Amino acid sequence: MTTKALCTEAQIREMVRTFYAEIRRDEVLGPIFNHHIDDWEEHLLKLEDFWSSILLRTARFSGTPMPKHVALPDLDAAMFQRWLTLFRKTNSVLENQAMVAQANSAAERIAQSLWFGYQIKNNPDAIPVGLH
Repeated sequence: MTTKALCTEAQIREMVRTFYAEIRRDEVLGPIFNHHIDDWEEHLLKLEDFWSSILLRTARFSGTPMPKHVALPDLDAAMFQRWLTLFRKTNSVLENQAMVAQANSAAERIAQSLWFGYQIKNNPDAIPVGLH
């Protein structure tokens, strides 16, 4: 019995590239991302591997995103919420809404995890608070 894949690699590529084009233009998040990413093409390919691993279970991504994210200065919960809101908004127009639902759910967990990690690293004596 063969099961149909949730999405194609091309759909993942479209999602990643459309979203990060919006991120780069965003007045709040764009300057942060553009300052810390030297090679956008390399970064986008890594993000495509990341989302392929999540959505298609390809195991193409290997890496540790947490240390790089928690090392960024002056982030706050509103920025993580903005990232999530932009992710959902950008994905809302994509054709494959089954993929979008899975990606949005994963993005919620990822943002929450990165926000908790950020708080623990940068304010270890405080109790971390969620994004909601």
